Amino acid sequence: MQQLEVQTDLTVVGGGLAGICAAIGAARQGSTVALVQNRPVLGGNSSSEVRVWVCGATAHGVQSFARETGIMGELFVENQYRNPLGNPYYWDLVLLEAVRAEPLITLYLNTDVRSVSVADGVIESVTGWQMGSEKEIRFVSPAYVDCSGDGLVGLLAGADFRTGHEPRSEYDESWAPVVPDSNTLGSTILFYTKDAGEPVRFVPPSFARDVNETAIPDRRVIRTDMNGCAFWWIEWGGSLDVVDDNEAIRDELQAVVYGIWDYIKNSGRFDAENLTLEWIGSVPGKREYRRFLGDHVLTQQDVLEQTVFEDRVAFGGWSIDLHPPGGVYAAERGSKHWHPDGNYHIPLRSLYSRNVQNLWMAGRNISASHVAFGTTRVMATCALLGEAAGVGASVALRNGLSPRELAVSRFDLVRRALTRADSSVLGVVDDDPANLALSASVSASSTLTRPVVEVSSGTLPLTSDVGMVIPVDPSLDGFELLVDSAGGFLTVELHDPVKPQNYLPAELVGSCTIDVPAGEKRWIRVPLSWNPSAPTNAFVVLRQTPDISVHTASTALPGTVHFVHRDPAPDEEWTEQFRAWKHILPRGGLCVRLGETAAYSASKVIGGYSRPYGGPNLWSSEDLAWDPNPWLELTWPEPVELAEVVVILDADVQEDLINLHHHRTPFESLPTLLSNYTLESRPTPDAPWHPIAVVTNNHHRTQHHHLPTPTPTTHLRLTPQTTNGSPRAHVVSIRAYGQ
Repeated sequence: MQQLEVQTDLTVVGGGLAGICAAIGAARQGSTVALVQNRPVLGGNSSSEVRVWVCGATAHGVQSFARETGIMGELFVENQYRNPLGNPYYWDLVLLEAVRAEPLITLYLNTDVRSVSVADGVIESVTGWQMGSEKEIRFVSPAYVDCSGDGLVGLLAGADFRTGHEPRSEYDESWAPVVPDSNTLGSTILFYTKDAGEPVRFVPPSFARDVNETAIPDRRVIRTDMNGCAFWWIEWGGSLDVVDDNEAIRDELQAVVYGIWDYIKNSGRFDAENLTLEWIGSVPGKREYRRFLGDHVLTQQDVLEQTVFEDRVAFGGWSIDLHPPGGVYAAERGSKHWHPDGNYHIPLRSLYSRNVQNLWMAGRNISASHVAFGTTRVMATCALLGEAAGVGASVALRNGLSPRELAVSRFDLVRRALTRADSSVLGVVDDDPANLALSASVSASSTLTRPVVEVSSGTLPLTSDVGMVIPVDPSLDGFELLVDSAGGFLTVELHDPVKPQNYLPAELVGSCTIDVPAGEKRWIRVPLSWNPSAPTNAFVVLRQTPDISVHTASTALPGTVHFVHRDPAPDEEWTEQFRAWKHILPRGGLCVRLGETAAYSASKVIGGYSRPYGGPNLWSSEDLAWDPNPWLELTWPEPVELAEVVVILDADVQEDLINLHHHRTPFESLPTLLSNYTLESRPTPDAPWHPIAVVTNNHHRTQHHHLPTPTPTTHLRLTPQTTNGSPRAHVVSIRAYGQ
């Protein structure tokens, strides 16, 4: 047996999305990282071994402009480009290549942590056994990140933790039980089917469950076109210990899967003669186990009230999603959901142990109550937590700080590091003194100042209320809509969403009723005005008027989103999460003339939020048919020494991407991205332009352009040539750094 010792700045245990993003985030900060994974592939529950959809803050489209940026955003966009069909093995490759692209990461697959050495509340080493190669490897680092899911490192290190349900009295959570218990969310095994093109029989194994003896056929949806995560409800083990009883849980889940397949194939209730099993999981996908205690425990109120933490490092938007401990055999429905009104914040103080001094955690084991964990547990959110923990750990080590000191005394260091990394943090402006672009002025060849969408693709009768979110910057002085009318009166309301990340009506600003004479394709003016104290969004409500139809369009203006109001269906009335406003026209909008606005001005690319937040926060040129050669230019009053230019483009975070296709996104490169552009500089106002970069066939949100040597610069120009489909050129941010 070989015994090895590996010394790095940081050891990350767990190769799911949290661990991957923690390792990449730390490596990009300059830390050497050992990434330790006990499986032969990366990805955890999202990998080809388990095949769970990567869900996150978009909540399958419930939340607006909510898709993650940072490392998770890169993975989503890259997977969409490489893997538009949602092949689970191609997703494995996307993850593996992302890790291998970082020279400071050393990856240890098939390496199972067995022991942890601790002295005086400090982890000294973590030791694992690498299966296949029969090596015992001791990992020595000044800091560790537990992304193992079950929290094995934290357990062996003596970190304080919880399992099960806290009592309602502890955090005053309405969804917590009055009496605490040890129940958790259960585990799941999934399966895939395919059409063999000829009859295929299925002989069930002796251990297959007879689902006719259960309530499964009556309480769960079963269809022959369902695959993979569509069967998320094949869940069991919540009333057991999901680690101690892992083997028994796996056996029961496989028995249920074969029983369901027997029911589909042999009950005579389905057209399944030519269907066969293509794949069945052998590794239970776990949802919940240990949750470590940090300096802050995230609670139900933090999620639903969207508490603004000074030390926020990530956001979520998935519902509080809790399942009955009986899982597939439960008499209750398979899940209950409670969505916040928009994205909520997660603090750094929930990502480190309160009693083990050098232990960070990320993923489903962070410091959260069981109820709050019901939303933070989804994998894209876990990935954001991983990036925040990895960046935080690296920044803390570089500055000789403990995790607590970083969060409480020097949070500005990690905040700026996360902002520079384009990670997913809401409501944080770029004020980094290292960003030389903050001292530049900006100009552009054109700007979308009077946004209109005038080409109709159809009509939508106002048989229900319709909502439209539009940017207001700095004020609103009415707008126009294209309508068909049989004659009647249209009531229009203007609402303030209040929180910049919310896209729902919250406070009424004003209303009006308009006499709309009979006629087709008639532009009507809506005389509603608003002068908010800062740029924001307005939620416009068109009240139900069946005799009036609004014209729809195949495209929409940047930062706008559209909804229809509907009453709850009978199976939704019970739940506190029901949301009456549902997205419509996912890639289009209404025909509208907004009037003059500064929402798309060139100044938006300097500082700011770098994602929709109280407005679209991007520069948009005029339509390329009007401005076929757009440009964007930064000017400094005195020369600055440039070593790196970062260009952040519009990857349309309204588009709900997913790794294994809960739904199919129709394009490989996001249309709002620039496909081709050039970047040039000059040292004086009269000097010729010097090329920095020529970018072609781009499908990325962020491009880093490094200059061979620091270059004196007074002017920096970005010239878009083509987009991936958008009728206008968009740029979210331009950043410039010295040596």
